[in-house]
Amino acid sequence: MWPQEPTVRDYGPLLQRLEAAVDRVRVLGSCRHQPVEHIVNYTSNAALGPRDELTTAVRKELAIALKDLLSHGLFAPSQTMSLVLAPISCLLPYRPETQTMHPWELFVKYYHSKNGKAFVETPARQLSQSFRLPVGGGPVTITPKQSLLWAVHTVLKEHGRYKRGPDTEFKALVCMALNEQRLVSWLNLLCKSGTLIHPHYQAWSYMAQTGFEGALRILGRISHLKFRLPVDLAVRQLKNIKDAF
Repeated sequence: MWPQEPTVRDYGPLLQRLEAAVDRVRVLGSCRHQPVEHIVNYTSNAALGPRDELTTAVRKELAIALKDLLSHGLFAPSQTMSLVLAPISCLLPYRPETQTMHPWELFVKYYHSKNGKAFVETPARQLSQSFRLPVGGGPVTITPKQSLLWAVHTVLKEHGRYKRGPDTEFKALVCMALNEQRLVSWLNLLCKSGTLIHPHYQAWSYMAQTGFEGALRILGRISHLKFRLPVDLAVRQLKNIKDAF
């Protein structure tokens, strides 16, 4: 539950932590940046190792700072909330029975609201994603929405079987977003999804107060960097054990 103390509602320190994490990743990413073609591979064992400084900064600093800011005022509405009131729920008074919610769950809700599973599992889409083939004979153009649905689906598929927690899945999604250079665009899609945002954020939350605009500008500082981060780091050992048998 969310306490009502003013210090809890102050998002300033959370924004500062995000900015510090972004600056650290920017410095590390710039040092390692190489002018070569960026290839995204979600399951490559050739990805950076767990002790890599950049990987650690992304997973333990940037992802956590982003999670904490997205969590500010985020809650799971009670099942008794009327669907009629949902669009204006962020204007309703604080109700102590509301429970906190993990940001990863919000991405999963977005995935389901857009029929992500049906979209991804369409045979034509699977061929297009696997071999970069056009769908319907046109040029290969993957929109931010399509790539986000693929990413959430991939995390659910790769991590769900090992019953990893939402923190692990959220970190994997952040790594994917950086690899794709789509972190800002994916977050922007979520922030502009009023049917998801309004029922799940308190009126005093950073999201409701600012639309997450300041955070998106800060994250934009690393949008130009090309990453090859491991996205299966938390489950790789489990996968290797399974493959051994």
